[in-house]
Amino acid sequence: MRIDAYNKISQIYQTNAVKKTTKTAGAVAADQVEISRAAKDYQVARQSVANLQDVRTDKINDIKGRMESGTYNISMEEVADKLVESYFEKLI
Repeated sequence: MRIDAYNKISQIYQTNAVKKTTKTAGAVAADQVEISRAAKDYQVARQSVANLQDVRTDKINDIKGRMESGTYNISMEEVADKLVESYFEKLI
């Protein structure tokens, strides 16, 4: 390793020289954040979805009532069709 070459390069680029910095008078730094209209709309939509119930109690109560009265009849073919349809929708 040639140290003399490093010394010559550091002299050319003046890497050893210390430079003083000065403050600019009256400069005030302030950060600002701006949220786009699309982001605000997204936030409102997200809050609306978060407030929704995961379970549709009206539908559940309707089905429970029909099951208790004996009027809730579904063919096994319909159940199988829905299962297969749901499976293939997940693949796509």
